[in-house]
Amino acid sequence: MSITSSRPMRTIGDLLHRLGDISADRVRYVPPPGTATRNDLLKPDSRGCELVEGTLVEKPTGLEESFLAGSLLTLINNFIISRNLGFVTGEAGFYELSGGTVRGPDVSFTSWERLPGRRRPTDPIPLAAPDLVVEVLSPSNTKREMALKREEYFGGGVCLVWEIDPRQRTVRVYTSLEAFRDLAATDTLTGDPVLPGFSLPLADLFAELDRHG
Repeated sequence: MSITSSRPMRTIGDLLHRLGDISADRVRYVPPPGTATRNDLLKPDSRGCELVEGTLVEKPTGLEESFLAGSLLTLINNFIISRNLGFVTGEAGFYELSGGTVRGPDVSFTSWERLPGRRRPTDPIPLAAPDLVVEVLSPSNTKREMALKREEYFGGGVCLVWEIDPRQRTVRVYTSLEAFRDLAATDTLTGDPVLPGFSLPLADLFAELDRHG
């Protein structure tokens, strides 16, 4: 069921609701909300933003989230490179989805099979969707915001979404908008159906959060 609101925007409150009930301090005022474009997103001072409803929206930032995403990216990258399955991008890898929304998942994997000529796109923001996207949750991510993201991802052709909560040390695995399963730190995360053979004990991933010198 779609949760996208068709209610016209008349107030800042309406805009924040359309963006997922997010905090106002994540919304860029320049360019004015509703007028931003892909070109605005590519400017140096727009780093760390996504483009939603013609508005630049800052992604939540945090060392813990970035560290965990980087650890997972390395593990996935090692798996796919050894098998030449496709390519992996990190938090600066953006994709334009249906409706002109541009999202930058914390980690994403795209298989060669869905790419023309089995080549990586040269466009800095390709009109495409990865096979797998990973979102590492921050405290400022709202439930509605994440629901909107999943709607956009699956509507754009994504097959698998992992939402990782580093504080609870859990992973919610979505294979469609309605189908998901919850994994705890004692469980094993697999890549099915997108990355058959990929297997990661979550205890190993979350142990990275405790590693120190």
